[in-house]
Amino acid sequence: MVVEVFKTNVQKESDKNYVIAVIQTHFPDYKINFDLEDCDKILRIEAVEPQCDNIVDYVNCLGYTCIRLD
Repeated sequence: MVVEVFKTNVQKESDKNYVIAVIQTHFPDYKINFDLEDCDKILRIEAVEPQCDNIVDYVNCLGYTCIRLD
């Protein structure tokens, strides 16, 4: 498994749940969580081969900022 970390601007619990639901619709095998307490509002994706560009695109299309961290 690989863990990818993204910086977002997701603020609310309801927004977090919405983003997770959309990602899981397209990638049901991914383990997804947010750390909204972190200053970077971290999104973590755990998967065998996470499709980082697609994740960024989906989150951006929902109206949020999403940047992959190295």
